[in-house]
Amino acid sequence: MASKQTLKLTDHHRAHLEPRWRKAAFVLRITDWKDAPPPVLVLKERQSSGNEESDSLSASPGDIAIRKGKLAERGHLSGDSLRRCLPVLRGIVTSVQDEAGVPLEIQRYLTQEGLRLRLNLPLDEESGAKLGLIFRLQERVTDLDRVELMARRIERFTREEAAYWLSRMTTFSPDARRWAVAGMRVMLGGQAKDAGVERMLERLRP
Repeated sequence: MASKQTLKLTDHHRAHLEPRWRKAAFVLRITDWKDAPPPVLVLKERQSSGNEESDSLSASPGDIAIRKGKLAERGHLSGDSLRRCLPVLRGIVTSVQDEAGVPLEIQRYLTQEGLRLRLNLPLDEESGAKLGLIFRLQERVTDLDRVELMARRIERFTREEAAYWLSRMTTFSPDARRWAVAGMRVMLGGQAKDAGVERMLERLRP
């Protein structure tokens, strides 16, 4: 039987989030994968409609990415890396608002109760780009301190910085994308077994 908290989240999602995720710049999906421990967070970015000039003229700078179009996967997060990054992810999505500037309370779904649900959450360009960077950079990194450090440093990016670096990892040639990922891992998370990782984490943790 569903708990009262689960029912409240389901009702909130139906009323406030379900109408929005189909047109959001990014979509965060809480799901299950066969070969990964549940839950799995999957990030998808909405692709351009193809009419760049029309889109740019009709949308505000922060909303240019909010168009109808196909969703392209930008990474996923699960297991120990998800548990380590959850506080950072909640902080990032707290800023997501509706058209009137009212917070959508996405962070309520990145909790023990919320992660039991299987649904789609709308993200704006800033939160989506930041999560995209975290999800992409943590892949194949086994040192959880480095994963957390990268996440905490990405949380402090501006919207423009996050969008720029995500584009470097998704829209350039395969070689350029690979170099961008490798370079950003070192720049934001140091090297494996580097004592500086723990020192920097201590400064960044609340």
